[in-house]
Amino acid sequence: MLPIYVGYDPREAAVYHVFCQSVIEHAKSPVCFIPLHQAHLNGFDGQQDGTNAFIFSRYLVPYLQGFEGAAIFVDGDMIVNADINELIDLFDPEYAVQVVKHDYQTRQPRKYIGTPLANDNKDYPRKNWSSVMIFNCGHPSNRILLPEFVGEAGGAFLHRFQWLNDDEIGELPLEWNHLVGEYPETDAKLYHHTLGSPAFEHYKECESSKDWNRYLLNALHMEGERQGEIVRRAHWHYSVKENAA
Repeated sequence: MLPIYVGYDPREAAVYHVFCQSVIEHAKSPVCFIPLHQAHLNGFDGQQDGTNAFIFSRYLVPYLQGFEGAAIFVDGDMIVNADINELIDLFDPEYAVQVVKHDYQTRQPRKYIGTPLANDNKDYPRKNWSSVMIFNCGHPSNRILLPEFVGEAGGAFLHRFQWLNDDEIGELPLEWNHLVGEYPETDAKLYHHTLGSPAFEHYKECESSKDWNRYLLNALHMEGERQGEIVRRAHWHYSVKENAA
C-alpha cells in the first residue's frame, strides 16, 4: 500500500482533507494517508522558523518509515487530478529523493494575502523542491535524517538537500508540482496552491479553484443532504454546546 505523508497544519485543516479527497477520487489502488501533525511526533517542532507547521517534519519521512521502502511526501495545499500511483511509478531506486526541480523567481512578493498567515514570499535556492518528494527511505544517504539531526540542521540546509550529493537527487516531471499563481495556467496532474488555498477570499478564483471546491463539497457529501445545511447544522450545534458550557 502506498504511504503518502501529507503536511498538516491545523490553521488550514481543510486543505488536508481536500487533498485526501482528490487522491481518493482518482486512485485505482489503496493508499495510506499519514498526516504530519506536530502532536503526533513526540514533541518534534515541525515549524521552527517556517511558515507552516510541517516545514521541518517532512524530512522525517524516511525515519518514520523505518528507513525502508519508498514513500511520498506532499504539502497539504494541493490537489491531484490523476491517479497518485502514477507518481510512485516514477520511483527510481538509484536516487535518495526525487523532486520537481523548479527554477523560477517568484512573481508574488507576498503569500496568504488577507489572512492571519500572510507572509513574505521570499526566493531561495531550490524553492519548492521539497513540496513534493518521493523518498527512497532505504537509501544510505537518508539514514542521517533522524529527529535530532533534522531538528538542528536548519531550514536552508534541508530545503537545499545539502545532506545529499546532487547526483542523488532525481527529477520528476513539472506536471506533478504545478505552482498555481507562479506558472502559466496549464493542465497538470498535481496543482500546488503555494500562495494560498482557494478557501481564502483572495485566492477564491485562482487556477484549479473549481476542482478544489468540487473536492471540498464531495468530502462533505452525505446522501440526501445539502452540504451547506450540514455545515450550518454543525456550526449551530457546536455553538449551542459552546455557549452552554
